[in-house]
Amino acid sequence: MQMYTSSKPYFYGTGRRKKSVARVRIVPGTGAITINKRDVDDYFGLETLKLIVNQPFGVTGTEGKFDIIATVNGGGISGQAGAIRHGLARALVAADAENKPALKAAGLLTRDPRMKERKKYGLKGARRAPQFSKR
Repeated sequence: MQMYTSSKPYFYGTGRRKKSVARVRIVPGTGAITINKRDVDDYFGLETLKLIVNQPFGVTGTEGKFDIIATVNGGGISGQAGAIRHGLARALVAADAENKPALKAAGLLTRDPRMKERKKYGLKGARRAPQFSKR
C-alpha cells in the first residue's frame, strides 16, 4: 500500500448517500483503489459493489488512469459504495471538465435524495401499525 503526500497533485470530491459520507481523492496512477486504508477487494466482498464504485470510470473511459484513495464513514456497505461513486464522479469533473456531460447524463453527479422515513407516533415504525385484534 502506497501513502500519498500532499506534494503529489490530486483531485478531490465529496460523495453522500443515505447516512454515508465519502471523501474521495484521485491521483494519476494505475487504477489501485484504497478505501479506509484497505484494498477494495477486502472492503467490499460483493462484486456488484465494486462495479458501482468503478461505474464513473466506465462512463468517462478513464479505467486504469487514476488511483483512488477514499475515506468513508456512516451507513451500510451499499450506501458507502454509492457515496464513493458520487465522490469519484465529482473528482473526475474536477480533474477534467469534459467529463461532466457524460457523468451528468448517466446520473452520477446527482445526489440520491432517498432517506430513511421517520417513525410516527401511534405506530411501531414509519408505517407499521400495531397488531389489530377484534376482541
